[in-house]
Amino acid sequence: MDQWKQALREGVVTGTVACALSVAVMALAGRREAGSAAAPVNAVSHWLWGEDALHEDHATVRHTLVGYLTHHLSAIFWAVLYARLWGHRPQAKSLPQAVAGGVATTAIASAIDYGLVPRRLQPGFEQRLSTPSTVAAFGAIAAGLALGALLLRERD
Repeated sequence: MDQWKQALREGVVTGTVACALSVAVMALAGRREAGSAAAPVNAVSHWLWGEDALHEDHATVRHTLVGYLTHHLSAIFWAVLYARLWGHRPQAKSLPQAVAGGVATTAIASAIDYGLVPRRLQPGFEQRLSTPSTVAAFGAIAAGLALGALLLRERD
């Protein structure tokens, strides 16, 4: 049980960093491509609000807050799994291993998100962003996971 508690603590840190970086990328790309920084984050709430969320451009509690919280919890979920399976090891907190772990975790998450889950449960931000911007958002998730692992190394 202690290993899961440690994974949860680490996952909250790394998932939060990954969320912050990816939301920043989504907001910048959304402003450029959809005319709205909130649009890609709003789209994440489509699992709850349906197609309306994919077309909402304004920041709203209904769409933006739900989209942000969903994205944040998703990032923490994947970060906790990574921390539990590999990230808790000291060698996982070296720069090359942290980057590799962030990339691998993000690749697995996106493969599952787009290959196994129904469309309604897919991230959604890809509906408002170009393919390069969607890839950049996933790259920001990977970078955030790696950065979070390195921050934890400094703390340890």
